[in-house]
Parts: sequence; structure tokens; C-alpha cells
Amino acid sequence: MLKGPFLDRNWMAQNPDYQTSDIVMLGMPFDGTVSYRSGSRFAPEQIRLASWGLEEYSPYFDKHLDDCNFHDAGDLEFPLGNTVKTLQVIEDNVREIYKDGKRVFGIGGEHLVTLPEIKAVSEFYKDLAIVHFDAHTDLREEYMGEALSHSAVIRHSAEIVGFENLKQIGIRSGMKEEFELMKKYNTLIHEPHELDCFKDRPIFVTVDLDVLDTSIMPGTGTPEVGGMDFKELANWFKYLSKFNIVGADVVELAPDYDNSGASTAVATKVIRELLMAM
Repeated sequence: MLKGPFLDRNWMAQNPDYQTSDIVMLGMPFDGTVSYRSGSRFAPEQIRLASWGLEEYSPYFDKHLDDCNFHDAGDLEFPLGNTVKTLQVIEDNVREIYKDGKRVFGIGGEHLVTLPEIKAVSEFYKDLAIVHFDAHTDLREEYMGEALSHSAVIRHSAEIVGFENLKQIGIRSGMKEEFELMKKYNTLIHEPHELDCFKDRPIFVTVDLDVLDTSIMPGTGTPEVGGMDFKELANWFKYLSKFNIVGADVVELAPDYDNSGASTAVATKVIRELLMAM
């Protein structure tokens, strides 16, 4: 009989038992609507491997990953070339997670994967609010004739929960019409205390990694200069830890554009800190 030990490709410190977990990590390796640099479908696997280079302890939260009680369910398998079916697979699986009384932590993949998560989670929390970290507005109605696009994901998500229930952080790129839409609904914020309007609300946190500056996150599909540093993002998470986060995701790492592996390492640490905040 083989005696091992064998390499574990799941996240370190995960609870191997789904039934007793509180949070379910779900890989969503899809990048079918990417408009610039594809490759985010490779992120979930690379992030899992990189997680073994992390410490289990977060000095930002004074907390261990063991305290998060999360189960890594692995990556969903998608039908190649079929966006509609892919989104339905995500929605169906996320819905099952909430039927079981748990919360989802999605790992993309491109940002469109957030839309089916919001659809499913909003069935269980009728007053759901969205906190959106990103370099881009993602508020288009469509991109090149396609409504199902990563460029439109927050627009369609806000149409589900209501624009008054959306706050956006780090935005620095988009069309004039999108910035006007943000002004109309006052979605763009700059200080953590501006989130206090969601204090007693269930919140879904979605993090597009290009919210971080290109100096530390070059490995993404649409990099934008002028972004946050890691400590700034971690401070937002610390503030959000006081809120009722009922679901979250981290998307848009494209690992092969940073051969140093640094972007993947940063993405992995972002995930660790957001898990701590939940």
C-alpha cells in the first residue's frame, strides 16, 4: 500500500469536510468574455498551489485560517464556449451552498462569474448589498453587442439588488456614461466610513484584482495604473470585518502575464485576508 505523503492541491488549512464548514471556496475557471488579455481561467489552480507558500496566520487580523472554517470544493467544470451554460452551472452550485446554510467564496476567472453568484445569493437575502473593488466601472449595458460581458457585470448585478445598494471602491477607468451613472446613484466612495449605510445589511464583496496598482498586480487581464497598494486594500477589509459579509469573490488574476509569480502570490494573500474578514 502507498504511504505518501501526497501533495494536497486544495487550499491549506481548509476544512476537508463540507458538511461542517461555514464557507465554501469555489473555483470558477472561466474567461470567455475577456476583452483584452485572456488567461484568468488558469487562476484558481495556480492560486491553490501558491497558497501553500502563505503563513496560516494573518498579522492584519491576528487570526489563523483555521478560524475561518472554510471548505475548498475545487473548480467547477464548464462547457467550453458556452457562456450561458457556464453561468447557469455557477448559479446552480452557489444556490446549493446557501440551501445548505453556508456562504460562498468564489475564485475566478473573469469578473462575469460574479453575476450568477449575485443571482443565487439574492434569493436568500432580499436586502443584499454589493461592495465592489475594481479599477473599472463595469457598468456598461453591453460590450460589442454582448450583454453577458465582464464589462457589464456590475450593471446587471446592480439591476438585481438596486443601484442604491451598490458601493464601488478604487474605480479609475470607464466610459463617461458609466461615471455619470455612478454620480447619479452615488456609488463611488473613497473612505471606509462611507460603507456605514450597509452596517446592518447582508453584503456581497467582489474584488477585481486590478483594483491594485500595476506595480504589484501586473498579472491581470486589463491592468490600470494608479491603483491601491496591498495595505490599503487590507485596511478596507479590516473595516468590512465589522459587517455581515454573506458572500465574496476574488477575480481577474491572469497568472501567466507575471512570470515572477508575484501577482499570484499577491492574489493569494488578498484571498487570505478577505477570508479573515468573513
